[in-house]
Amino acid sequence: MKVPLIYKNKELKADLKCDLFIENCLVVELKTISEVNPIHEAQLLTYMKLSKAPKGIIINFNCHNMFKEGQKTFVNEYFKLLPKF
Repeated sequence: MKVPLIYKNKELKADLKCDLFIENCLVVELKTISEVNPIHEAQLLTYMKLSKAPKGIIINFNCHNMFKEGQKTFVNEYFKLLPKF
């Protein structure tokens, strides 16, 4: 999905694309890298903020155990705005 980049009410031309955007609340970035670096986390957090998504997850397929070391979950300030049930 193309992520719009809006600055001072103007959309800037940028080629930002997240891998998956689910139910307008979850950004998923898929990777096959040796380790998740801070730049990958910053990328996900940027996509979350621009799309106003409260949750995000990085899934790295290049690991031995997907459940222990292959995923990292994030929440941001929009998570606090979700309705409580």
